[in-house]
Amino acid sequence: MKTTRYFEEQVLRKRPYLRREWCLEVLASPIRRKVQEDGRIRLWGRIVADDGRTRFLRVVILEDSETIHNAFFDRAFREDDQ
Repeated sequence: MKTTRYFEEQVLRKRPYLRREWCLEVLASPIRRKVQEDGRIRLWGRIVADDGRTRFLRVVILEDSETIHNAFFDRAFREDDQ
């Protein structure tokens, strides 16, 4: 799994509940994909968190479509929104 320094040093430190395997799951089969103006790509996926709840994880990757830059639970995401 390729990651940025920001992801390793900031994201994982601030969000210790995140699991690398969740990010890989979203990267492998996102339910939605959107390219940002800066070229980075937002991916959303449905995961089952440690508390047993189904949540939506947003993973932001670089333009190379494989390097993970950011990840967080997206509470505002609605699957039926386009």
